[in-house]
Amino acid sequence: MTLPHLLLLNFALAAYLTGVIWVVQLVTYPAFLLVGKGEFGRYHAAHTRGMGWVVGAPMVLELALAAWLAWAAYPSWGAGRALGQLALVVAVWLATFFIAVPFHNRLEAGGYNYVALDGLVRTNWLRTLAWTARAVWLGWWLWQLSTYSLPIVPNIRAIAP
Repeated sequence: MTLPHLLLLNFALAAYLTGVIWVVQLVTYPAFLLVGKGEFGRYHAAHTRGMGWVVGAPMVLELALAAWLAWAAYPSWGAGRALGQLALVVAVWLATFFIAVPFHNRLEAGGYNYVALDGLVRTNWLRTLAWTARAVWLGWWLWQLSTYSLPIVPNIRAIAP
């Protein structure tokens, strides 16, 4: 696979996950506060189950593709560009498993909990901003490749199809 194609796949996945996280941040998580305490357990369980399908496999694929892109792009793009996009994916994973998942576990175990819900909404901005930054960054790289602008990749003719 060529580097531009790998970049395109990374961008497509980052754009998808960025769209999902913005909907979660602005619609889904705030709506948790509107669910009655009696129904909250079932609602949260349905949300968790559904989101597993929506983001589980794409997140694993994104991590693999980001690592591949870092490895493939390192020689021509340098460490900052190649590893920076991977660092954003790692940041999302760390925020997911060390911040969001514990909040969801508290909600699953104890039901409606305003403090946990508020914490979930506030800390989810970390993931929202990291995914947004990665999508914008990758989109900018694609734009640079599509216009054959040389500053982003010193030897673009060697990697372009």
